[in-house]
Amino acid sequence: MAFQWRKVLLFKSLDCQSAVGYNELGFRLKMMMHTLYVVATPIGNLEDISLRALRILKEVKIIAAEDTRKTSRLLTHYQIKTPMTSYYEHNKLAKLNRMLDYLEEGDMALVSEAGMPGISDPGYELIVAAIEHDIPVVPVPGASAVTTALAVSGLATDRFTFLGFLPNKSTGRRHLLESVIAEKGTLLLLEAPHRLQDSLQDILTVLGDRRIAVCRELTKMHEEIYRGTVSQALTHFNAPKGEFTLVIEGNKMESPLELTTEIAQKLNDLRKSGATAKEAIAGVAAETGLSKRELYRAWLAQI
Repeated sequence: MAFQWRKVLLFKSLDCQSAVGYNELGFRLKMMMHTLYVVATPIGNLEDISLRALRILKEVKIIAAEDTRKTSRLLTHYQIKTPMTSYYEHNKLAKLNRMLDYLEEGDMALVSEAGMPGISDPGYELIVAAIEHDIPVVPVPGASAVTTALAVSGLATDRFTFLGFLPNKSTGRRHLLESVIAEKGTLLLLEAPHRLQDSLQDILTVLGDRRIAVCRELTKMHEEIYRGTVSQALTHFNAPKGEFTLVIEGNKMESPLELTTEIAQKLNDLRKSGATAKEAIAGVAAETGLSKRELYRAWLAQI
């Protein structure tokens, strides 16, 4: 009877080893199939979190957080004591293997500073790595600055393009904006306060004076949703503060300007002579009465 009892314990022990990734001889088989939860967190108001998200944050073994201090405030507010580890822009690659090690030990919740991880925030590389290792990746949806701004912008919501953060330098910004000049759907992008004026000026130059909704500090105490044109927004936000989401009207032109051979040649000659786009377009617009905006598009089409 004692022998049978010991035998049962032995088999139970082997079953447990197999469950955590070992075969009956004790050799490691493969990574434990724990789960990576991609959890959306509030973009401002702490009440904007789902009951499911709170449960997941309580139940996982560890939380990978972009900003542990900010996430700590959320956890403290809801009395969640789950341990955290930092996972942010400057350590996301160096720490990737350690994140996979954590997933061997138990379930993990991935959270960003605000909103959905991986959307203009760290998380993409970890999600891809988890998928490549056959680790289940489960979304826990919630607050998003992008869809929140779009919903209240007053602009078309049936089709939109998200550009993320615009490049830091004007040349990069203009190139990116030039690539979406003809886009009919609404454009969305994120911007920091210290670059807002420069970005609005580049938007005005490249896309024209379109309708725009500039959403500042969404769901926070100083929330502001400004609706107007790009030129009006430039005047309104002369000393911008906070986090910004911009929603820009898509291209409403029926068709691009059809240049005569003469005008096209004139633009080409001016370019070859070393004239800047601004100089060439101003001169041709003064001579012909054509729209500077359309001439600029024509200028870009010849590059």
